[in-house]
Amino acid sequence: MRFDWRTMAGPALATLVALASIFVDRNVVAIPNPSALYVCVVALAASLGGMTSGLVSAGVAVAASALFLSGHGAALPAELPALPHLLLLAAATGVVAAIVGLRCRRLADALRWRERHAMAARLSAALDQIDIGIVLLDADTRAEFINRAFRNFFSLPDEKADSKPPFIALMYHGRDTGAYELPEDELSHFIAERTKMMRAGDQTPINIKLRDGQVLRFSCTALPDGGRMLSYTPVTDLVRRTDDPADADYYLSLRGNGHRALINHLRAAE
Repeated sequence: MRFDWRTMAGPALATLVALASIFVDRNVVAIPNPSALYVCVVALAASLGGMTSGLVSAGVAVAASALFLSGHGAALPAELPALPHLLLLAAATGVVAAIVGLRCRRLADALRWRERHAMAARLSAALDQIDIGIVLLDADTRAEFINRAFRNFFSLPDEKADSKPPFIALMYHGRDTGAYELPEDELSHFIAERTKMMRAGDQTPINIKLRDGQVLRFSCTALPDGGRMLSYTPVTDLVRRTDDPADADYYLSLRGNGHRALINHLRAAE
């Protein structure tokens, strides 16, 4: 229970209404039994501060009603003695506090969920605009989010990306599509090492060379919930300039018809 102004406002209001009703009845003018008013106050308290605040207000209301009835014992109808009246009031206010409190809690949870969903949608849209590949894994290493850059780097279809594939499936997809610039007999070891680093939360950055000539710097960050954030930063300009210019024809052949950008990078290395 949070003791903020909303939590304390309900019991405070119930106490104020109870004291006021008793004071007016005994010192100004006789008034009817204010039990219905007490129920309304309990409902207001539960809507402001939740179920606990409503239940505390219900206790105040029952105590106030007992004090109020103590001065009207003779005026009560014979078929409605004080004790059953108080029990009915306690049940009514307790039910009202529980129902209103639960409804308000559900409403607050729904509003918080909508806010988090809207924030997640904005964040997802923002991450889709950057040129760094981002993959968020849960504690079971399944991909909860894969941004547009990663999908483009590894030619990952949206259907597969949105199906929350495990990390190992992403690695195998890169192998099966020939994305990595590695001999076929080294791919299994490469995948095993990358998976081992990811599971251990090893933050050592490594460079991954792709068959189309791009170079990505892979980094893994362990998250508090046991998940992982994987980033794939393009560093082609930084790495390819150190390549041997004599390998220009080889890299060009990997790209099929070739691209001017790769030729310019190799010329820069000269």
